[in-house]
Amino acid sequence: MQSTFITRDKLYLTGLLLGAGILLFLGRNLLQQSVLVTWGLTFSGATGVIVLIAALYRLRLELQASRGQLARKEAELSFALEVQRALFPRTLPGGGGLEFAAICIPARGISGDYYDVIQLPDGRLIFAIGDISGKGISAAILMANLQAVLRTLISTSQSPLEVCSSLNRHFHQVTDDSRFATFFYAEWDARSRRLTYVNAGHHTPVLVGSCSGQRLENGGFPLGMFQDTVFQAGELVLQPKDLVVLYSDGITEAESASGQEFGDDRLQTVVERNCDLALVEIQERVLDAVREWAGDEPSDDMTLLIVRAAEAGEGTGRLKSAGIS
Repeated sequence: MQSTFITRDKLYLTGLLLGAGILLFLGRNLLQQSVLVTWGLTFSGATGVIVLIAALYRLRLELQASRGQLARKEAELSFALEVQRALFPRTLPGGGGLEFAAICIPARGISGDYYDVIQLPDGRLIFAIGDISGKGISAAILMANLQAVLRTLISTSQSPLEVCSSLNRHFHQVTDDSRFATFFYAEWDARSRRLTYVNAGHHTPVLVGSCSGQRLENGGFPLGMFQDTVFQAGELVLQPKDLVVLYSDGITEAESASGQEFGDDRLQTVVERNCDLALVEIQERVLDAVREWAGDEPSDDMTLLIVRAAEAGEGTGRLKSAGIS
């Protein structure tokens, strides 16, 4: 509404100044002789100044309103980011035969990516990573919903297949047809060193060690696409020092200046070259390689969840999570 007023004022001002200019041109010889011409020009000039002042005042009001709206949006975004940070695990379990390092770097303040690592009282270790379609606040809200439902489901001792089937039905009910979530869910049994997983349309993890060459693809469609999706579970036995690297597409689809993607092969190479380092260092090497390739400002959310099978008796401490950066 204010911008309409300003446009109208500009038209009035232009018309008045144009009229004054015409009167001045036509009556230049009568200016000193005609009181009417002098009065007309004076009135036009004064009116033009008043309209200009009014337009400037309204412009100032509009700028103040815009700044207020921007400040409110920044405050809301900051609050949403703090809430989201609280949803990511603050510490990652270091016991149970697995070690972890994880980080999420949002592209637009808050993220639609998700990861979680949960150690249950019965000794099971659960870890998961997901990527909600879309970006921004709407994706973050769906991410929070996914996290809450997942933690409720695993507390009931359901199997990976049951968890993913329940999540899929829920996600299908609460979203429209255009929204979905790729999701990788895994359950670790330390006694048998067996990893049972379901890959719901997510990127295939990078594997290094005795498991190299295998592809963790068993699963089904992304969550929410079809209400009655039938998922399949896969299994993998991990030996000490085996690495499993889970990631979102913000890593492999990061583009160089020429538009070329970082790609799965480059990620595999970086992980293999640094597989003997501490997990946090591997994480940094991957992120450094992506930044060198695509620049410092990510165009999409980037999430890494790195898992290493520990030697017997190792991994009994707790590692600090990098969380959401």
